[in-house]
Amino acid sequence: VQLQASGGGLVQAGGSLRLSCAPSGRTFSSAVMGWFRQAPDKEREYVAAIRWGTGRTYYADSVKGRFTISRSTADNLLYLQMNNLKPEDTAIYYCTKDSDWATVVSGRADYWGQGTLVTVSS
Repeated sequence: VQLQASGGGLVQAGGSLRLSCAPSGRTFSSAVMGWFRQAPDKEREYVAAIRWGTGRTYYADSVKGRFTISRSTADNLLYLQMNNLKPEDTAIYYCTKDSDWATVVSGRADYWGQGTLVTVSS
């Protein structure tokens, strides 16, 4: 399984970006996909996850109310809509995929994308 993340860029504080992640092959309804991020000199941090079939979502407190994770089952794409961005959201964002919810949320998924850089200027 390969994951291709895209959509990063430079945005001013308060702005918005939408990240996309394209998994190779079919994504089964039992799959769980998520987003993590890693800022310079910081550990990787969980952002959000979604169950592919049901659309159930779970967010880190730091992004709740500002970020929305979603998926298009028809297009086989994962999204992360990021609104009201803050400088502390600056990081490389990675998408990830596995079949177990706890595995994804804990950062132990088997499959990871290459990351896309989000830079938020103040």
